Amino acid sequence: MDPIYLDNNATTPLLPAVWDAMRPYAVEAYGNPASAHAFGRRARRGLEDAREQAAALLGAHPDELVFTSGATEANNLALFGLSGDPPGRLVASPVEHPSVIEPLNQLAAAGFTVEWLPVDGQGVVSPAGINPAAGLVAVMLANHETGAVQPVCALAEWADGAAFHCDATQAVGKMPVHFHELGVTSLSLSAHKFHGPKGVGALLLRRGAKLRPRTWGGHQQAGRRPGTESAALAVGLAAALDLACRDMQRRTTVVRSLRERMLTGLHGSAAPLTLNGPAEGGLPHTVSVSFPGLKADALLMALDLAGVACSAGSACSSGSLLPSPVLRAMGVPDAVLHSAARFSLSALLTPADIDEAVRRIAAAVRRLRQNLPAAQARD
Repeated sequence: MDPIYLDNNATTPLLPAVWDAMRPYAVEAYGNPASAHAFGRRARRGLEDAREQAAALLGAHPDELVFTSGATEANNLALFGLSGDPPGRLVASPVEHPSVIEPLNQLAAAGFTVEWLPVDGQGVVSPAGINPAAGLVAVMLANHETGAVQPVCALAEWADGAAFHCDATQAVGKMPVHFHELGVTSLSLSAHKFHGPKGVGALLLRRGAKLRPRTWGGHQQAGRRPGTESAALAVGLAAALDLACRDMQRRTTVVRSLRERMLTGLHGSAAPLTLNGPAEGGLPHTVSVSFPGLKADALLMALDLAGVACSAGSACSSGSLLPSPVLRAMGVPDAVLHSAARFSLSALLTPADIDEAVRRIAAAVRRLRQNLPAAQARD
């Protein structure tokens, strides 16, 4: 039984063309980019070319792009680096990724007041709750569990001069992202979400923004994130981003068709089910559905045995089989909350993959529902 990978929001496979671009900097041009000799100069050229290419694709200046190990580091760097000293007011949405929520909790423990914005049943943030006294606002661009796209431009206007951090990890490579047009102070991304390598991401930081570094000990990247950069990983990020942007329209069309096919199939063979998040208007790559009455952990284990890779939510959540804090913030009923599964798609999938996945999911759901009364009796 061939496995079917439906967990692309957690990570995507590296494209061969991306590895081809990276390989010379991993095998041949392996010098330290900070070294003055020929090996270092060649690595430095690759690194800075990648910085310029990625920045241009994202509507930023090259000196506004800081390479990081991924979006988690970029989010931490932005939140701790832009928040200033306590006491102060921070505003965020309750549907953020754990790499935003947990730093905010740490800042709250250090003396900041964190205020949470209201979200509707589709997981979309309302700007009405932004406190005008806020020093920092954090709202993502696209949600990792529901695909809901947030009105970041409008929210940044409501922020009225406060620093604004946007986690765009699930958006970059899937929808047009222009840093300056969004009006935010900083923006994070991670290459492995758009078929690039793991271990590299970036923080875009608007010129003039004062960022307190989290690490010290080197001059690299203007001291904002010191340490030896990997030219190979930076080149991989830029190459994957270039491919994603050039092929975005086709990929989106393919994924939207796959999503519609999957939902139609599940409604026909695994009902009743509930779609979590927007039916339209969000990113089509995410399909969060609940099968009321079932338990998500049992369903995910059954699907793993059936060769279908999916998740209950963010791969970075502590205990990824726990009920989704995103869905809880949206106010979904317990029966929906505890039976949610996230299927995340990519344009590498085929209609045949989706049809077979639907068949396996429906079979697993039917088996679990047949055993449900006995399980309830044991409880």
